[in-house]
Amino acid sequence: MNLHEYQGKALFAEYNLPVSKGKIIYSADEVTDACNEIGGTSWVVKAQVHAGGRGKSGGVQLINTPEDGIKFAEKWLGNNLVTYQTDAKGQPVNSILIEECTNISQELYLSAVIDRDSQKIVFIGSSEGGVNIEDVAKNMPEKIIYQGVVYGDKSLPDSALNIAKVLKLNDIQTNQFISMIDNLLRLFVEKDLSLLEINPLVITDSGDLLCLDAKVNIDSNALFRHPELLEMYDETQEDPQEAEAAKNDLSYVSLDGNIGCMVNGAGLAMGTMDTIKFYGGNPANFLDVGGTATQERVAKAFKIILEDPDVKVVLVNIFGGIVRCDLIAKGIIAAIKEVEVKIPVVVRLEGNSADKGSKILSKADIKIDSINDLADAAKKAVELAK
Repeated sequence: MNLHEYQGKALFAEYNLPVSKGKIIYSADEVTDACNEIGGTSWVVKAQVHAGGRGKSGGVQLINTPEDGIKFAEKWLGNNLVTYQTDAKGQPVNSILIEECTNISQELYLSAVIDRDSQKIVFIGSSEGGVNIEDVAKNMPEKIIYQGVVYGDKSLPDSALNIAKVLKLNDIQTNQFISMIDNLLRLFVEKDLSLLEINPLVITDSGDLLCLDAKVNIDSNALFRHPELLEMYDETQEDPQEAEAAKNDLSYVSLDGNIGCMVNGAGLAMGTMDTIKFYGGNPANFLDVGGTATQERVAKAFKIILEDPDVKVVLVNIFGGIVRCDLIAKGIIAAIKEVEVKIPVVVRLEGNSADKGSKILSKADIKIDSINDLADAAKKAVELAK
C-alpha cells in the first residue's frame, strides 16, 4: 500500500526524523490560513498523488503569496495530474501539501528496500539527489552505495558511517545521519515497510539534514497489524477495478489487452497470461480468485473483469485441488447467469474431478467453450478475441 507524501512525513515525524513544517489542505479556502499557520514569506505547494514526476508536470510550485497558492489549489484540486509514472488519465488530486520554503545547499538520495538474496534491509545512498536514481546508477554508479543492515545489529553506526562517506557529510551531519539511519530502520521494521525513499534528502543552508520528500510503501500483507496505517489508504489513487478487487480479497491487476483472465493461483495466472501471449493474444488483466474459487468469488471476479470495456472474451483457467472441479463448474455456470455475461467464455478445468466438471459445462444451457488443454483453450480465446 502506498502512502501520500504528507502521510509518509507524518510517520517520519513520529520517528523523530527531520521534516519541513507543513499543512495539508483539501480546498482553496484553506490556503491562506495554512500559510499563516506555517509562517514565513514563501511556501511550496505540492499536489498529493501516488506518482513521481510531479514537479516536471506542474504539480509542485514555489509561491510567494497565499493568492498564488489559491490559484494552484483551484487549478489542481478535483482534477487529474499526469506524470511520466501515470497513465494518460493521470491521478486525481484531492489534497495539497503546503510547506515552508527550505533553502537548500545540497541534494542527496537515500532509500531502503528489502534484499531477499541477503535477507537484509539495504540502504541505498547517493550524493546525487533530486534526480532519477536509475540514471545515476547507469551513468555514475560510483556515486551510489548499497549497505545491507540487520535490525538490532550493533554494527549499525558503522554502516551509517559508510553511507555518510559516500554522501560526503561533515562530522556534524554524520552524527545527525547516524541517528537518522537508526530511526529509519526502526520505522521500516516496526511499520512493515517494503520501500522507503527520500529524494531528495537535503542539506539546508544552515548545514542540517532534512527529509524534503517521503515515499513510503507498506507491505499490504502486514496491514492487519497496523489498522492506523490502513486508515491512510486512498483508493482514489488506485485503478477502480483493482480497488474493488481488494475490497473482495481478490488479486487483480489491470493490463491493456482484451482477454480477461480468471484463475486460482498466482503461478497459474502467470502461466495463463504467458500462454495467451504465446498464441498472439493480449491479457486484459491478472485476476486470482484464490484457492477456494466459490460461486460468490467467481461472480465478483466476472463483474470486475466485465467493467473493462476492452474485454472481448474471458478465459477461466481453474485447477481443482481441495475444491472439486465439478463444484467449480456449477459455480461458474451460476455466476455467468447471475452476472449476465454476454461475451464468449472459455473454461479450462484441471485437477480434482476435472472430467466431471467438464461434463457439467458441456451440458450447460448457456454457451461455454469447455476445453481441457490450456494451449487449446488459450488459442480459442485468442481466436474469439479477434
